[in-house]
Amino acid sequence: MQCVGLVKAMFDLWKNELTEEETDKLIEDAAREIERRKLEIPAVLLLETHTPLAYVGSQTAIMFAPFIAPLLGFDFFNNYSRLFSKRENFERLLQRIESGRAALPAAEKN
Repeated sequence: MQCVGLVKAMFDLWKNELTEEETDKLIEDAAREIERRKLEIPAVLLLETHTPLAYVGSQTAIMFAPFIAPLLGFDFFNNYSRLFSKRENFERLLQRIESGRAALPAAEKN
């Protein structure tokens, strides 16, 4: 029965837009995780180079959803695929990462 619920949930992929609060929370969570792992520079490089491909990436995420969602969890996958379907969210995350890095003292940046 749990499998039937997962299949039904897969058809709800991208059914609703993210609210502004959900978008802000997802961006903040992603930025904190990037900072916790000290991956600011690779993340900025990745975001800068892949921003023009945001829409293509989101469509690819939908195509691979049946394979990826069971591994990452449906809600996680659904939320982040909706978040990164819009180019402005790439920019918002990029600005958040850069502003967080600039706020650190020089000793903590290394």
